[in-house]
Amino acid sequence: MASNHEKISDKAQINSACEKDIEVKLKNIDEKQVIMNFGGGCISSDAGVLLLREVEEQIGLIRAMAGAIPDNRDARYVKHTLTDLMIQRIAQIACGYEDANDCNSLREDPVFKMLADRCPEIGEALASQPTMSRFENTISRTTLYRLAVIFADAFVASYSSPPSVIVLDLDDTEDKVYGAQQLSLFNGYYGDHCYLPLHVYEGLSGKLITTILKPGKRCDGKQMLAITKRMVGHIRKHWPDTLIIFRGDGHFAYPEVMDWVEDSKNMHYVTGLTGNKKLYEEANSTIDRAVKMYNKYERKITLFHSFYYKAGTWRQHRRVVVKVEVSEKGKNVRFIVSDMESARASVMYKQIYCARGEDELFIKEHKLYLKSDRTSCHKFMPNQFRLFLHSAAYVLIHSLKTEILKGTSFANASIETIRNRLFKVGARVRELKTRIKVELPSSYPLQEELVKFFNIFNVIRSPG
Repeated sequence: MASNHEKISDKAQINSACEKDIEVKLKNIDEKQVIMNFGGGCISSDAGVLLLREVEEQIGLIRAMAGAIPDNRDARYVKHTLTDLMIQRIAQIACGYEDANDCNSLREDPVFKMLADRCPEIGEALASQPTMSRFENTISRTTLYRLAVIFADAFVASYSSPPSVIVLDLDDTEDKVYGAQQLSLFNGYYGDHCYLPLHVYEGLSGKLITTILKPGKRCDGKQMLAITKRMVGHIRKHWPDTLIIFRGDGHFAYPEVMDWVEDSKNMHYVTGLTGNKKLYEEANSTIDRAVKMYNKYERKITLFHSFYYKAGTWRQHRRVVVKVEVSEKGKNVRFIVSDMESARASVMYKQIYCARGEDELFIKEHKLYLKSDRTSCHKFMPNQFRLFLHSAAYVLIHSLKTEILKGTSFANASIETIRNRLFKVGARVRELKTRIKVELPSSYPLQEELVKFFNIFNVIRSPG
C-alpha cells in the first residue's frame, strides 16, 4: 500500500485528472486574448462552509443523527460511513445544492471532502448520487422517530439552563408534488396535489423543534393532540417548571388540544379563531364604535375587546379577543381565543398572538432558502428523511447565527445572506506533507469578520 508521502507526490496527476479540457475565449483586454478554462486545480467555491464543521463539532447534531440510523451494509464494501453521507448531504444543502444529483459534481470538491474529515486531494471521493439516493431510501419509520427525538434533544441542549418560558409556534405549509409521491393529496385550499409538512419552532428564539411531513391535509384534533402530547412530554422530562405556550393560527384551535392544555400544569394556549355569525354578533358594538370613530376622525381606527364565548364543540366558555380595524380599505375583524385571563385584550393580540408571524419567516428560511420542499422520492418515508436533512441544515446555520454571529451585521441576516457572504468564498486548497492550506482571495471583503468567527471556535476548543 502506498504511503501518504507517495500519494502526495502524485498530486500533479490527481489535479490533472480533475481538470476539464474546456476552454472559452472572452473579449480581449488591452489587445490581450482572454481565455477561460477549468484547469485551476484544487479550488472550491464554498470555503466558508467550514464554519459549519466547527458548529457541528460543538453541537454534534449530524453525528447523533447518523448514530440513530442502523447500518446493515456489508462492511467490506463500505467506502462512505453514515456520518460521511449525512455531512456531505447536509453541507451541500446549506450551500444551495439541494438535490442529490449535485453529489456527482461535488464529490471531488476539496472543502466538502474536508467537512467529512477527508484529505482534500488524496482523500477518497465523496458519495455519488446513486449512493446517496439508496441511502435516503433505506430509512424506516422507527429510525424516523429516533431522528425526531434527536431534534428535540438538540433543541433542549441548546439552552444552558431551563428557560422560564417557551412558545411552541406551529404552522404548516404547502409542499407541492409533481409526480406520484406516496400519500400526496389534493388540497382544495392550495388547489394542487401536495404534502402539508408541519413546522414547529420556539417562537421567541427561532430554534427548530421538529418538522413533520404530513399528507396534503390538515390534522384533525386527535392527531394534533397526539403530536402536542409527545412534544411537551419530551420537553417536560428536562424542564418540568418551564411555562409552555401553544400558539398557532385559526386552524389550530382544536377543542381537544385546548382541553388538554387547560388541564396541564404550566401551560397556556393562544390561537386564531375563525369568525362566525355568533362571534360577529358579540363584536357588533365594537365594530359600530370603530366605524363611528373612523367617520369622525378620518384615519385608521383599531379597537380591541374581549368576551366569553362557547362553541358547540367546546366543553366550556373561553375568552375570545376581537380586533376591529376600520380604514379606507373597509373593515377588518379578527378573533383569537386563549386561556390567559390577565393580559389586556390589546396586549394579548398585538404582543402575544401577532408575534407568531415570526414563525412564517422561519418557514420561509427553511423552505425558500434551504429548498426543503424537494420531496421528490416516490415513497413517503424517504421524503420525511429528506425533510429532516434540510432541517439539520437549518439548525446548524441558526446555531451559527445566534451563537457565533451575534453582535455582528449577520446576527439578523437571512440564511441566503449568510450563504452568499460567508459560505460562498472561493479558495485554493493545497495539501502538503504535514499541513492543509486553504487560501482565500486577497480581495475577499470580509477577511476580518471571517477570521474573527473562526477564532471564536478556537477559543471554545482551548482548555480552560
